Amino acid sequence: MFIYLSKKIAIPNNVALHSISWNQDQGYIACGGEDGLLKVLKLESQVFCLGKDKAKGLAAPSSLSMNQSLDGHSGSVQVVRWNDLYQKLTTSDKYGLIIVWMMFKGQWFEEMINNRNKSVVRDMCWNKEGQKICIIYEDGAVIVGSVDGQRIWGRDLKGSNLSNVTWSPDGKLLVFGLTNGEVHIYDNMGVLAKKMEIYCLTNVTGAIHLAGLQWYNGRDGYISPNCPCFAVCYDNGRAQIMRSEGDDEPVLLDTGMNVMCIDWNNTGSILTIAGTQQAEEKDVNIVQFYTPFGEHLRTLKVPGQKLTSCSWEGGGLRIALAVDSFIYFANIRPDYKWGYCTNTVVYAYLKPERVEQCVTFWNWNTNEKYVKYVKCLLCMAAYGDQCCLATKSDESNTQYVLILCNSIGTPMETRYIDIEPLYLAMTSTHVFAASKNAFFVWQYKIPNQLAAMEIGGKKPTGKERMYHIDDTPSGVADAIKDTSKAYILTKDPICCICATDKLLVVGRESGNINRYSLPQVALTNQNKLNCRPYQISVNCNSMRLAIIDIAGILTFFDFSTPKDGSGQDAAGELLNFERKDVWDMKWAEDNSELFAMMEKTRMYIFRNLDPEEPMLSSGYICQFTDLEIKAVLLDEIMKDPEHPEKDCLLEMEIKSLRDSRDLLEKVGIEEAMKFIEENPHPRLWRLLGESALQKQELATAELAFVRCKDYQAIQFIKKLQTMQSEQLRVAEVDTYFRRFDDAEKKYMEMDRRDLAVALRRKLGDWFRVVQLLKSGGGAGDDVQLEEAWNAIGDYYADRQKWLSAVNYYVQGRNQERLAECYYMIEDYVGLETMVSNLPENHKLLTEIAQMFASVGMSQQAVAAYTKCNKIKAAIDACIQLNQWNMAIDLAKVHNVKEIDSLLVKYAQHLLEKNKLLNATELYKKANRFLDAAKLLYKIAEKEATKKCHPMRIRKLFVLCGLLVEKHNEQTRSRMKSGKKRRKFGTGWPIGR
Repeated sequence: MFIYLSKKIAIPNNVALHSISWNQDQGYIACGGEDGLLKVLKLESQVFCLGKDKAKGLAAPSSLSMNQSLDGHSGSVQVVRWNDLYQKLTTSDKYGLIIVWMMFKGQWFEEMINNRNKSVVRDMCWNKEGQKICIIYEDGAVIVGSVDGQRIWGRDLKGSNLSNVTWSPDGKLLVFGLTNGEVHIYDNMGVLAKKMEIYCLTNVTGAIHLAGLQWYNGRDGYISPNCPCFAVCYDNGRAQIMRSEGDDEPVLLDTGMNVMCIDWNNTGSILTIAGTQQAEEKDVNIVQFYTPFGEHLRTLKVPGQKLTSCSWEGGGLRIALAVDSFIYFANIRPDYKWGYCTNTVVYAYLKPERVEQCVTFWNWNTNEKYVKYVKCLLCMAAYGDQCCLATKSDESNTQYVLILCNSIGTPMETRYIDIEPLYLAMTSTHVFAASKNAFFVWQYKIPNQLAAMEIGGKKPTGKERMYHIDDTPSGVADAIKDTSKAYILTKDPICCICATDKLLVVGRESGNINRYSLPQVALTNQNKLNCRPYQISVNCNSMRLAIIDIAGILTFFDFSTPKDGSGQDAAGELLNFERKDVWDMKWAEDNSELFAMMEKTRMYIFRNLDPEEPMLSSGYICQFTDLEIKAVLLDEIMKDPEHPEKDCLLEMEIKSLRDSRDLLEKVGIEEAMKFIEENPHPRLWRLLGESALQKQELATAELAFVRCKDYQAIQFIKKLQTMQSEQLRVAEVDTYFRRFDDAEKKYMEMDRRDLAVALRRKLGDWFRVVQLLKSGGGAGDDVQLEEAWNAIGDYYADRQKWLSAVNYYVQGRNQERLAECYYMIEDYVGLETMVSNLPENHKLLTEIAQMFASVGMSQQAVAAYTKCNKIKAAIDACIQLNQWNMAIDLAKVHNVKEIDSLLVKYAQHLLEKNKLLNATELYKKANRFLDAAKLLYKIAEKEATKKCHPMRIRKLFVLCGLLVEKHNEQTRSRMKSGKKRRKFGTGWPIGR
């Protein structure tokens, strides 16, 4: 994160301030001070204009939209507290007067007044739901009231001089701070639960006082499960941050300052500790920023004599500081977890109802979103088409996971590592993860390699190596094999990393930077900086390093220093360049001398360290290529992360591109060409070529496209040079610039409807092709119309609009696709009509027969098979559908001899599955009565051995007799007709 002072508001008559509070929802700021001063302010952000576009999301306050003084207090206002949910303001002064204010018609008015007249109010606190307020007095009196002014309960804690109070997030506990430094835990009815253990005051002597007591309520979620959120801070600079009231291993801090107040930001990810610090024999106002785990983030120095209070804005992008008779505002540029790959912005945010972090892959071009929920997300990096997420493993507390995803969030590869990936960098082939002591190198497989390996049946594996930061690898088998060595603490920890395809640079807290050559990972140089680097970046040719230190100062280190007098390569040098208040920068991907940087609310473009005119913006830079910058307004996205808008991504042109465009529009091609020759870039040459092309200056256009190496454009110009008609050339140029309607209009004016049709065919605009073909006649129109009808039918079929597709396939006489559509909409009458209309032996008949067979329509399937003379297939379909009578009739009519073998196979299949009754029914339908009688006799014998009901056994034997009688009748009828009896081979097995 980066923080800087952005605005100062003076209080009239130099009235000193004692308290300040920022409403988290509506944005009102209440400040109280001497002589009963109480003001409510509100800031609104201005909208600045840059040309035709608006600079949205500027992280800078502007003029006041509200500045109301509230009258009612006579003494100095010492406590100011907001009820965000019910939009109420509660204040108290040094005489114990409490006033509750409410909004009515855009102004604040008194709603309730209370004065105990016995003691001074030391603190007040609303619970998370805003329904209860706890008021504590210096003499030990405690009052808990409701939002409508009703007293719920009161206690007099005798012998306790109270100073601070806070609610637990669930509202079940009240925590009281005493003037002697003790912290007591009570339940929500005022019953003492226990006295809290204070670990941060171990070995501390002398008088101490409680400076701050705050329990983050979790309203906007937690940055990690079981995250510390309960802060206790003392005026001597000692503090402890606990996970709960009973945490016996809290995070301990020693800020080394005289603390006045503390405050959590809106997500509980930053704790602010404000006060004074001795420096050069005078006190300096200091604001320290810490993570819940005790890591120091930033230090902010504030002018003035005495800082008394601080409060965060609801969005976590600003903080208000009460100093003397002034309110200072500081802007915060958060370190969001985000990345950019292939027109996709990847960002993570918290949801209060979920433990995991929500990672959204938002394609700003198509406005499609893909969401993943990741537990314990540490950081992320992106490059090209891939994004890498670093998380903590659920299975082990000592293992971490690197997840390589594509631009829609689909995991491609994963790696388990044994070091905590605090810092992450990525190139086209490698992922680099670093902890404080070691770094991990993973050569991952790109997607096309993964696909090839999966087709070949190979398991994708990438090279993995780990190195300790104090090692000096030579690039040959120097990696750590024993992972325990990665945990050896170093005296100079890692604080940042960056990489290109040729170089890995690791920054250390002392200011040392290590350079490693890639892909060997060999240490080539160690350089010393005069600062602690916070963010580093290498340009596209790996010759220059940009450093943003912890104070926001941007400097550069040049690796390409010429050889010194000894003939050896020098280690490099620090360039004489410095910019302050820098919080982001990005090198151009196609020019080693171009870079963009963010300085407060301005974006500067530098060419060889020379700045251009700044642009107003607070966007995070995504990409800098082709003289265009893409920046994303993450502050705006985080206001409603589930619904990002396209306006949140800015596309800005640098000055040379804007100037070239102005010269081409207002002066002429010759002047623009001179300017571009002085400031050469492929994008500028392409711009010149396109402008010359539109003006039909083909020679200049060809020269420009040669300079920018655009082979397709050169070929297009050669094609234009062969055309005799100027009007035709103009139409082709319109086509080149995708002005298709204009090109079609010119073709029609030239009476070249064929060219207009060809254009629309290339574009796949078949609806327009039909309109053009119907507008005139021609020999080839019928064929082209059929092609267009079929293409429109394909359009609807691809979208599963089968009924619409049928109409167009009928007009296009596409029998194959028409049959498919009939099948999809279950129009079997239409399929039967097609069978009757198709000629014999048509190839489509087989497919239609298969469609009928798949839905059990045996007669229609047999008709289709028979028409294409595939009797064997028809019989197989009948057997598959258990239509044996039809199969046998077909075999008889067409004299098929394989019917017996099929019958035997199917019967054997049923007998193997012990389906004797099914086999009996099969033989009966096939007029094999004797075989059916044998199987039924076998079933009757089995039933008799089981001692079943005699009537059932009797019926089975009777059925056997009836089947034998039918067999005899069949034999006699054959003998009478004089035909030779066919032998069925009754000796084949009928059972096991």
